[in-house]
Amino acid sequence: MLLGVAGTGLAQGGDPFVRGVPAQVAPTLQGAVMAQVPLNLTGVQNATFGLPRSSTSGNITRIVFDLEGGVTYTLTPTFGGLRLDVQGARVLPTVSGSLGDSVSEYRAGGGQATLITPFPLSLTGGWKAMEATLADRSRVLILDFGPSVIGGASPELSKQVRTVAQGSGPSSALLSGLPIPPAPLPSALPPGDTVTPAPGGALPPAPALADAGAGSALEGRVPGTARGELLGTPRIGKNPGQTRLVLDLPPGTVYRIVPGGGGLRVELAGVSVQPRTVQNISPELRSWRVEAMPGGAVFTLQTAAPTTPRSGWRAQLLPPASGELSRLVIDLSPAMADLTPLRPEENLLAAVPPIPAARGMAILALTASYVRPRVVIDPGHGGRDPGAMGTVTEKEVVLDVSLRVAALLRAAGVDVVLTRDSDRDLNPDKNTDLVMRARTATAGTGLFVSIHANAMDARYVLRGYGVETWWNPNHPLSSTLASILQSNVINETGAYSQGLKSSRSLAVLRNSRIPAALIEIGYTSHPVDGLNLEDTNYRDRVALGIALGIREALVTGIVDGGAVGGADR
Repeated sequence: MLLGVAGTGLAQGGDPFVRGVPAQVAPTLQGAVMAQVPLNLTGVQNATFGLPRSSTSGNITRIVFDLEGGVTYTLTPTFGGLRLDVQGARVLPTVSGSLGDSVSEYRAGGGQATLITPFPLSLTGGWKAMEATLADRSRVLILDFGPSVIGGASPELSKQVRTVAQGSGPSSALLSGLPIPPAPLPSALPPGDTVTPAPGGALPPAPALADAGAGSALEGRVPGTARGELLGTPRIGKNPGQTRLVLDLPPGTVYRIVPGGGGLRVELAGVSVQPRTVQNISPELRSWRVEAMPGGAVFTLQTAAPTTPRSGWRAQLLPPASGELSRLVIDLSPAMADLTPLRPEENLLAAVPPIPAARGMAILALTASYVRPRVVIDPGHGGRDPGAMGTVTEKEVVLDVSLRVAALLRAAGVDVVLTRDSDRDLNPDKNTDLVMRARTATAGTGLFVSIHANAMDARYVLRGYGVETWWNPNHPLSSTLASILQSNVINETGAYSQGLKSSRSLAVLRNSRIPAALIEIGYTSHPVDGLNLEDTNYRDRVALGIALGIREALVTGIVDGGAVGGADR
């Protein structure tokens, strides 16, 4: 039964730099248990609500609540999860971490329970709700969560529970597991090419700081005179793939941020604090802890992945929105890479040192000449084949990066052959197209590098971010080439490294007769990594990493026929 509409408003006291849950027009669904609310002699409710049971099959998480007599509730899907407003029962105060792949946190108390999901919920997407009567006549509320779940609230919550996902009908397995057969992945296609679009389209991009390209200041100071003021509790904003923490700092506060393997350490001077620890905050921020130290305090932020001075986080000190408290805004995501400009004071085309030329013989001219090493750069997809689609479209971003790589290598003395230099394919048949790309490497070509952008199936979209490089055993040196490319791109971008992959036979690699590798430069499907791929500074860094990797391979002998010009000099 549709009873109302979810409210709107800015989260966290109206601060625009702490993005709250975007408003949605969402139905509220009232439970069907309508008996009189039982009270004891003191007027306190006897019935309780909470302590859910959970199970996971594949990426679908099932949550089951027991419903006592007299309990009613409303369900409100939001951008960050599902809220339950409970009447007729005392909601047991609870804070717990992950209940499964699709429920990252459970919080309850004050008549309300919230199941937080790592993806947004729409009116019918990402969740499904139903009631059932068990053999012992007890009633339960059953909630399924998952990026691929469709249905929302069942048409009626009564003894006959029905679903509305992909056609209506009685549910035959309300409490059973939900096996998901893995989708076949054709060996001819690169990873990420056979993905299911997310329900309702790609996840929205995470909110960016005012100037991500300016980089993060590891230390700074709030203008004014420190007075040792008591620091308030950090404010938290959650978005798919990213968590934002805001510290309101009084005048005179000095801060220093220290990244490390376990997260971030934020040292503050000129303030006082009450020690406190908060656990199970989000997939990106597992916990925060604040402790007093002489003359100040230290916050310890435990993150899901290691942080470095260039990756996994971003921070800026912003002036007061009102009053005199400045805001230290810290964004956390393992997908965050280095988006600062690449040596803006230099000519970028000079960033790759010239290739030492090998002396050879030009047969047609019958005169001695220097032979330029030749490599093939393959921008994936094109024309009617867009490739992975998300924040960006794969065919567009990889062509842009490939053209940048070609410009860098040509300036360094390399003969570059592009399989395409515009938005086109080589053949309308996909398998033929892939074979033609591989065979572009004619006699005398040293290396073949295919450039792609990745994507994850909608069920696992928040797990996919970073850079990975694929190789096949088509040539003894392909794995070495892949390793060199991966190392150089990670070094230039600071991106999360997914490492080297060789578990699938890829047509564009196995049909090459020379050292060949396929590099996935990011995930279009991830709300943070998609912003990386959209950023021109990130594309510059990816292109430079690939170009430097190819140069290293050429001058160290990772080519057919040996080294070019001997040792690197």
